[in-house]
Amino acid sequence: MTQRTPIVGGNWKMNTNHRTAAELTRELAGGLERVGGVDVFIAPPFPYLLLVGAILRERGSRVVLAAQDVYFEPDGAFTGEVSIPMLQDCHVRSVIVGHSERRHVLGEHNETINRKLRAVLDAGLQGVLCVGETLAQREAGRTDDVNRMQLQECLAGIDAEHAERLVVAYEPVWAIGTGRTATPEDAQNAHHKIRGVLSGLFDEHVASRIRVQYGGSVKGSNALGLFAQGDVDGGLIGGASLKSAEFVQICQAAAQSARGA
Repeated sequence: MTQRTPIVGGNWKMNTNHRTAAELTRELAGGLERVGGVDVFIAPPFPYLLLVGAILRERGSRVVLAAQDVYFEPDGAFTGEVSIPMLQDCHVRSVIVGHSERRHVLGEHNETINRKLRAVLDAGLQGVLCVGETLAQREAGRTDDVNRMQLQECLAGIDAEHAERLVVAYEPVWAIGTGRTATPEDAQNAHHKIRGVLSGLFDEHVASRIRVQYGGSVKGSNALGLFAQGDVDGGLIGGASLKSAEFVQICQAAAQSARGA
């Protein structure tokens, strides 16, 4: 079995302001200074990318600056959108695409997500592709079918070389912001099947190297149990990433899970 370095991401969503973003970044940089064996990225809102990135560089932090979304065209008449060259100007190295809120609140389709992901990977950045089922789909027994379809359509045209910079985040939509969390066994089952789909799209070797995060209401109290599963390679963290102590605890759990593997 390939040993994968766990990866934990903090998605701040539409939260923080100039002051709180700076404070949180400094707290995280300090709290994570001695946490090794885990890759960490944080994705602040667009207006604070330069601020957060400057603080991370000032502190010499290994935390990677990420963006919550991007548009696939490099420039043009696309009012309100942000391009990859703009993100690169802000020292962004990782981009989240296809988050459940982009899909289910803002109406993004797999074709659009695929174009975004291809542009991100073509630019040499890390792409974090989110997939996952709604409560209705889960209750209808369609979890695996939904994940398979989203993976197949969102990864269309992406070759194995680019897949080396791919991270998949499994987001059971029914467990985001609801306080409900999949059991570690539920998460492992979904992640194992996701890796099976990746094996079919690429090959077993490539699939064994792609990290699959869990993204459904991860907290400091449940992180270790989730991350101890063989196919759960860390987490994409929402609300808990806005609390520095808890986010650091989650990162520590990911590092501990790797040491115990």
